[in-house]
Order: sequence, then structure tokens, then C-alpha cells
Amino acid sequence: MNGKIPTVSVVIPTYNRAHLVGRAIQSVLNQTYQDFEIIVVDDGSTDNTEEVVKSFNDPRIRYLRHDQNRGGSAARNTGINMARGEYIAFQDSDDEWLPEKLEKQMRVFENAPAEVGVVYTDMWRIGKGEKRYWHSPKIMPEDGIVYKQALDQVMGIGIQTAVIKRECFNVVGMFDENFPRFIDLELFARLSKYYYFYHINEPLVNFYDTGKGISNNNEALVKAYQLIFEKYSYDIVKNKRSLAKHMYSLGNLLCQNGDFNLLKYI
Repeated sequence: MNGKIPTVSVVIPTYNRAHLVGRAIQSVLNQTYQDFEIIVVDDGSTDNTEEVVKSFNDPRIRYLRHDQNRGGSAARNTGINMARGEYIAFQDSDDEWLPEKLEKQMRVFENAPAEVGVVYTDMWRIGKGEKRYWHSPKIMPEDGIVYKQALDQVMGIGIQTAVIKRECFNVVGMFDENFPRFIDLELFARLSKYYYFYHINEPLVNFYDTGKGISNNNEALVKAYQLIFEKYSYDIVKNKRSLAKHMYSLGNLLCQNGDFNLLKYI
């Protein structure tokens, strides 16, 4: 391992994506900003993920493996615990960073107020034969702490676009491993209680929508809605628009599943 302590630790959780994780790793290695380490957390893969990761001849890459599949939150938490950098960035194993992503984010941190804990970008969403611009919500330091309606305000920020100060996790805690979805939303909601956010209005990540995986699992989504309501019911209920949006989304999802008993989920 390289003896120099890196400024940024890039955490890449992966599970059975040997055919994709190499692309994600290479997109980090191609960054114009090079002061980083890469921590690949293999969440119990049964394919040749380990072989692919270890085929990269770069001492900045570290490979960790869970003995069994524990989920994306647990994998990211393992990476955070092993990280040495002052800043932590997250990359998904099926996505790509554009080359100037880290450089532009670290430049923001260099010049931003100390209260800024999160710098994030927009994305290109690629799938079904098209490429669309994904506009993340605009939150800037002048907005201050945004927790008054945090769930609505931080929804749509992709975790793979974010660089977060390491100290933030000491204050707000790690990813909540109970959540099968809304993992990033729930973390950003907690972060918004204590830190300023900074939005880079530029797509610096290629997000590939494959139509597979946990993001397309309706049962997981229903459970996530339940957990969000349990954990943030005070904030949701006190804002009528937020409450209506939450109930509509959950009700629509339940109808798709043929379940019409909304009351048992709230």
C-alpha cells in the first residue's frame, strides 16, 4: 500500500458486477485529480469480481470482501471504516465518473466555507437507448441548513455524485443498514441538519439505468417508504405538501402491487 495518506477515499460497493466494476474503477483512475485511494467492497459476490479488481496494477486500490451479502449500506459502511482520506466519495460499480469530477469538487472544498460538508453534481442518466440530463436539486451554502423540509429538498441527489467530508460521519453517523432503498436520501437528510451543501450544476457522472437490481424492487421500495415515514414522520406530517407527496407515492406503488391497504404501512 502507498504510504502517503490520500486526501480522498473513493468507496465502491459491488455485488456480482464483475462485467461492470472494471469500468467504474477505470473512471476513477482516469480522474484529473489523482490524490485518492479506491476501496472496493465486494459484498459477497459469487462471480469473478475479485479477479477483475486485482487485475488493476495500482497500489491505491484496496479490495475488501464480505463473507456474505449484507447490502449496499453495509458495504459502504465497511468502506468508510477503512477509509484514510479526509474526504469520502462514493462510486457505484455500474456507473462512470467523468474525468474532471473530483478536481472540480475538491476545488469547491478549497474555497467554500468550512460549514460545507457535501459537494455534489448532476448526472447523465443512460438507459433504454437514450441519454438524459439528470438535474439534482440546487442547494448552495447561502441556503444554510436545509433541514426544515430536508426530505423534499435533498431528494434526487445521487450518492455517486457526492464527496463528503469524513468528519460528517462522526457527527451524523453512518448509512442506516435497515434501509433497502432511499439509502442516500436518508443520509443526506441527516447531513442537512448540520452541514451546508454545494451543488455543481454540471453532469459529471454517467448513471446507467439497467432496469435491474434493488432500485427496481417494489417490495424493497415499500419497506423503504415505511422506514422513512417512521423515522421522519414529524417532518413529513408538519408539511402538508410533503405528506401528500409521500402518501401519493406509497399509495400508487401499493396499487401496482395489488395491495390497497395503505393504513397498515403508516
